[in-house]
Amino acid sequence: MAAVAAAMRWRVLRVLLVLSVAGLGAKGTPQPPNILLLLMDDMGWGDLGVYGEPSRETPNLDRMAAEGMLFPNFYSANPLCSPSRAALLTGRLPIRNGFYTTNGQARNAYTPQEIVGGIPDTELLLPKLLKQAGYVSKIVGKWHLGHRPQFHPLKHGFDEWFGSPNCHFGPYDNRARPNIPVYRDWEMVGRFYEEFPINTKTGEANLTQIYLQEALDFIKRQQAAQRPFFLYWAIDATHAPVYASKPFLGTSQRGRYGDAVREIDDSVGKILNLLTDLRIAENTFVFFTSDNGAALISAPKQGGSNGPFLCGKQTTFEGGMREPAIAWWPGHIPAGQVSHQLGSIMDLFTTSLSLAGLEPPSDRVTDGLDLLPAMLQGQLTDRPIFYYRGNTLMAVTLGQYKAHFWTWTNSWEEFSQGVDFCPGQNISGVTTHTQEEHTKLPLIFHLGRDPGERYPLSFASTEYLNVLHRITPVAQQHQEALVPGQPQLNVCNRAVMNWAPPGCEKLGKCLTPPESVPEKCSWPH
Repeated sequence: MAAVAAAMRWRVLRVLLVLSVAGLGAKGTPQPPNILLLLMDDMGWGDLGVYGEPSRETPNLDRMAAEGMLFPNFYSANPLCSPSRAALLTGRLPIRNGFYTTNGQARNAYTPQEIVGGIPDTELLLPKLLKQAGYVSKIVGKWHLGHRPQFHPLKHGFDEWFGSPNCHFGPYDNRARPNIPVYRDWEMVGRFYEEFPINTKTGEANLTQIYLQEALDFIKRQQAAQRPFFLYWAIDATHAPVYASKPFLGTSQRGRYGDAVREIDDSVGKILNLLTDLRIAENTFVFFTSDNGAALISAPKQGGSNGPFLCGKQTTFEGGMREPAIAWWPGHIPAGQVSHQLGSIMDLFTTSLSLAGLEPPSDRVTDGLDLLPAMLQGQLTDRPIFYYRGNTLMAVTLGQYKAHFWTWTNSWEEFSQGVDFCPGQNISGVTTHTQEEHTKLPLIFHLGRDPGERYPLSFASTEYLNVLHRITPVAQQHQEALVPGQPQLNVCNRAVMNWAPPGCEKLGKCLTPPESVPEKCSWPH
């Protein structure tokens, strides 16, 4: 009963909060706060000065943290890009929303050009739900939830889009494989390495500046129209091949990756300054984070830092899923605060709905937590973090303790060919190259004392037995109640690649697709 009463008190408080911060719309009616979600690509926990990066080359993000709230214990929902983004926009684990594969156990899968699947029509995305509260929504940058027409972001609630459906891999010859298209709203306006050049030798590309201008223009237009807006700024400069514009190339002590981070930091500073100049900072909630950990396989030239944590992208060790996270909302979130709330990228879905005065859909399980009590009142909510890799629950964190039920980095075959997700961090019995099951006796780490997951608790210790009795039922109850979604990442077909996107005929950019040959996607790790 106490929990129910507390929940009711928070609902009343939330309604009063939204009313208190509401600005006035064009017709003089109250409007909820604007929402900006700044999602980075493969940026690691240790890439910001405020998290201890020694070069201290992120003054704007460090200032954002000083003026807002830092979350040192914030997680992605998956150690890979597409599933993590699907989780953010649905508030649901990838195993529920379909962004996983059953073509092998514990396989990481995403949305390359040849993928047939994408975000299902049955999933309700954040921008579609925010329409109920009058929001205008835009995505800038990488979508990555399917590139075929039925998966287009404007069919899932967004009003505007400037960016790409896939990663900026390339260049390709447009015969064996097409270059990735760049869209404005419904139609392509060019392709990477063609109308939107990326010099893979020098790292020069102007894309971050283009994405910045798209964000600034959108904010100005919505402020002038006095409409609440949702901006999802999902840029990809820190994903290999890493790029930066000419003024930033060669300016970082960290090489080309650092150049990209410096340009992102400068862009975030310009966005925050615009909100202040337009006098809408106090009516705009901003959250900065990343889709997964830094890609250590690309480091140090093309990858970032995961600080003290083990391994990186592709793994369910802390380095693969713990993310930088900063919340900024002047006048509402107390400045200079650190929250030790266990947070998840899925929480941004639920928190955004809460800011808009909306409830999550009642006809499905929502995994995201409303972070407003943590941000505005300092409340901490006890909740588990589930670490999935494909269709497999690999680990669970509860409080300070993390239990690994399965361990695996990648196969010996891949590792012997130089594919290393944990360079310089081999830990016997932990960073395994075969899939090792620990479901009866999980490897348990105290992340406060041992954030690098190097020293598992002794199976014979009282501490281990106490934690085991707490975490095991949480994992069992989760798995027993779980209803997996239909897997979307099982089937590939070269004929569905970006040969002839909408608008290609206007540009003379249509290419002839090959014969349709559906096949099982191969996911090696």
